[in-house]
Amino acid sequence: MRDYKKIYYEWLNNSYIDEKAKEELKSIENNPEEIKERFYKDLEFGTAGLRGKLGIGSNMMNIYTVGRASQALADYITDFGEERMKMGVVIAYDVRHFSKEFAKESALILAANGIKAYLFDDIRPTPVLSFAVRYLKTTAGIVVTASHNPKDYNGYKVYWDQGSQILDDVANGIVEKIEKIGYDFSKIKKIKEEEAINKNLLQYISKEVDEEYIQRVESLALRDEDLDKNIKIVYTPLNGTSNNFVRRVLKDRGFKNVFIVKEQELPDPDFKSVANPNPEYEVAFEEAKKLGYEKNAQLLLANDPDGDRTALEILHDNNYKMLNGNQVGALLVNYILESKSEKGSLEDNSVIIKSIVTGDLTKRIAKKYGVSVLETLTGFKNICGKENELEKEGKSKFLFGFEESIGYIYGTFVRDKDGTIASMLISEMVGYYSKKNKNLIDVLEDIYQEFGYELENNYSLVLEGVEGQERIKRIMEKFRNNFPKEMGNLKLEQYADYLKRKIYNLTTGEISDITDIPSSDVLRFWFSDGSWYAIRPSGTEPKLKIYIYSNDKEKEKSKAKLNLIKNIVDNIIEHVV
Repeated sequence: MRDYKKIYYEWLNNSYIDEKAKEELKSIENNPEEIKERFYKDLEFGTAGLRGKLGIGSNMMNIYTVGRASQALADYITDFGEERMKMGVVIAYDVRHFSKEFAKESALILAANGIKAYLFDDIRPTPVLSFAVRYLKTTAGIVVTASHNPKDYNGYKVYWDQGSQILDDVANGIVEKIEKIGYDFSKIKKIKEEEAINKNLLQYISKEVDEEYIQRVESLALRDEDLDKNIKIVYTPLNGTSNNFVRRVLKDRGFKNVFIVKEQELPDPDFKSVANPNPEYEVAFEEAKKLGYEKNAQLLLANDPDGDRTALEILHDNNYKMLNGNQVGALLVNYILESKSEKGSLEDNSVIIKSIVTGDLTKRIAKKYGVSVLETLTGFKNICGKENELEKEGKSKFLFGFEESIGYIYGTFVRDKDGTIASMLISEMVGYYSKKNKNLIDVLEDIYQEFGYELENNYSLVLEGVEGQERIKRIMEKFRNNFPKEMGNLKLEQYADYLKRKIYNLTTGEISDITDIPSSDVLRFWFSDGSWYAIRPSGTEPKLKIYIYSNDKEKEKSKAKLNLIKNIVDNIIEHVV
């Protein structure tokens, strides 16, 4: 471990660090554990940019770590020459503490380096930033957000010219520049706001980009006349960025009964109205449910605070039932393909993209319509990265992308998951089936009846610290080298080791290469009946992630398979100490 005390004193005595920040550092002088936590490493910059707790220190989100990343990005862009510098960088930010300050600091650093900065004048959902990169034809984009993390976190994500998050090549290039700066903060260039505006190096963006974005979202509508637009919808942006966008789109589409959760309508960096601002968890719907029961609403909709993910609950038998990301993904794929097929607008070379740990039910639905499903590693940087590749090749037409963690994208003008687009499509879908006297639970049951009951149990094992990381490695090695070939009546047919980029067929003995997915520490095991499970370490948290999917024509049999696989997997993990 590095000499974190030495680095602490370097920061404390650095003339670039302002007095207020130094006061914060002095307040922890007699707290060695706090000094260690803040300085034992640098906040890592990866394909997801920076993310960490707010505070002064090399391992935290603050004006200095953000400034260093922005100077590194400026240095990286400068290497590409004047044309790229003129194209500039567009910057957005969310509702969190210091988001606006970090965004403005980044804009002024870029401007000081002769790179045009476009800065949104207020909070915006992350997908609007992705759209703005493409619409303004900038070299890059920055969004200051920590998505659905707790209130004491913030983050900094970088997008490249196609509007999708950076991949390893760009991230590694920026990291090299960060390392050259080190803690010599005097290398971070600065310019006053007025000077930047006068030199046309800083331009504030107000409504023009929003209007273009909203028009394009609304153009994605699949149906209009054959919808029940009187359905009652309760919507919550969870005190985040999506409120105006989702409500505007639903209003424009003619949905007359949209009720907002008042306590969660306005931006709040402390998220006081919700125990956890992550709509994947049912606790985020507590206030929405109260209003839903009061209004007898068919649909509860929630976006996470940065507006890129969407969750829903459906009123069924007088109770609200949450549908998970795989179920919503299957419903949307079914609805999109059914609608486009009916109207004769489904193109022959259409492609759906999902992650390798997302369920396979959509593959069976897509096959019915002659549509291909491609797979990538987890994360929309990979899903939209694959979309970019398809666009370049010109052979396939991207139709829809999603993953099990409630992220969805339809259309090609945004290259990230988009909560506004998803909210519109979900509302439209609910309205369409409502006119047929069905709700989404009924439709999902129809899908299961036709394609089989794919049930799931996806969960994480938290293993913190150095010992936790070592145990995760041992568990991965156990499954890599000594996995069960049978589980009850389930026979293992093949498995994939994405680290080695190989698929091993246990029936034929054939070993084939994985050529279209980069190396990653993920193991995936398929049984002959279509059930499967996967296991991987989290890339961002001290967790081991386990994904289990069962498949059968009968629901109870699928449930039994799911429990069987989970019990055996858990038992193996338990015995790896």
